[in-house]
Amino acid sequence: MATSNSHIPVAELVREAIARKRISRQQLADEARISLSTLEKALSGQRPFTLNTLVRLEDALGVSLRNNEPVPLIGDTQGTPGVAPEELGAYSRLAVSWLEGDYLVVRPSFSGGPSLYAYQTNIAWSDPHSHLVFREGERVDAEFTQNGAVSVPHQSGYIYLVTNRHGQYRMIVLARPTISGEMFGIITSLQATRGAHLLPVSSPIVFIPPERLEAAVSFGSIDPGHALYDELKAYVTRAVDEPFAMLLK
Repeated sequence: MATSNSHIPVAELVREAIARKRISRQQLADEARISLSTLEKALSGQRPFTLNTLVRLEDALGVSLRNNEPVPLIGDTQGTPGVAPEELGAYSRLAVSWLEGDYLVVRPSFSGGPSLYAYQTNIAWSDPHSHLVFREGERVDAEFTQNGAVSVPHQSGYIYLVTNRHGQYRMIVLARPTISGEMFGIITSLQATRGAHLLPVSSPIVFIPPERLEAAVSFGSIDPGHALYDELKAYVTRAVDEPFAMLLK
């Protein structure tokens, strides 16, 4: 029986695969179409493995480097096959298939100022849990990457992306997709401030199908002057101007 690699660091898995294939790090970098510097820094822990890098390394090495175990969710939430549990909306897989896919997620930077922050989120059906789950990727602040459950109750008509880590919650509430596929809403989370202090924070947030963007997708901080800034800023502004969500003072 194959053993799970879910608790083995990615860097260790890569080093083991290099040894098994008897290739150099330069050879791996060339085959994965990444720079040797990127590979070296990721293996040494100086920078996180981005989703794009992991996919390229998996293709080159022929091994799985990502966690294939079920995503940590709310307790032991599990529905009957093909139907989500009642506490997540009792939706069927067919009824929510339109939600599945990759999205560029954009919100204001929690550090303040005009900058935006962008990363990737994938929404997909989890057979082990029998409901939708979300997985984040391409986060510059990789240590804050979130995975969790997707609730789609019929009563409110909204979509909830919920993370529960040892009783600490983060929630994203999204309106149903517009005709062009974007989802607008609000995120409530904790912001890391000075020292070890955490501060509750809420902001507008937008989930955008990547094909809707005019320029190539970028991740991390999106500052004024960036090729995507004006387009993404318009999305974030629209979230509260229409409004899809209200931020009260």
